[in-house]
Amino acid sequence: MDFVVQKATELGVVRIVPVLSQRSVVRLDESQSVSKQAHWRAVAVSACEQCGRNRVPSVDAPLPLLNYLGALAAQAKADDVLRLVLEPERAQRTERGGRSIDIASSPSASHAQIAIGPEGGFAPEELEAFDLSTFSRLGLGPRVLRTETAAIAAIVVLQARFGDMSALSDASSRTADS
Repeated sequence: MDFVVQKATELGVVRIVPVLSQRSVVRLDESQSVSKQAHWRAVAVSACEQCGRNRVPSVDAPLPLLNYLGALAAQAKADDVLRLVLEPERAQRTERGGRSIDIASSPSASHAQIAIGPEGGFAPEELEAFDLSTFSRLGLGPRVLRTETAAIAAIVVLQARFGDMSALSDASSRTADS
């Protein structure tokens, strides 16, 4: 998780929400959650210093996945939020439920939320909960990636398509600097 927090910070993520799912190996009590949150915030601060970023992303305390999804349901649903859940088997099988998405042709969004599961991915019931929370399923290609690799790959894909690493963003910043 330290590596994911560090690299996500360097890549421009603004919020990190660790969730505990059915297949999560780590189980934390309340004091351990608070301790981990403080540690991950320190990792984010250090990553900001290293990459020259002047805004530290928020790092939430770990919480159960269904609590996180319930909190999303309670918020007003914004139309310009792209919600994605990684599903390792998505690229290896035909459509069997859930909404899938093609990032290359997806409409622009002001915000993106991406859920990356534990080793082995999210359980089928959890994927159904994501579907109900307006997440679209996304596969990252023919290989099943480790959690930390999938997180970095997904962030880079989103940054390249929508963020400050996109060609459009580069062109507009060059125009603004001229």
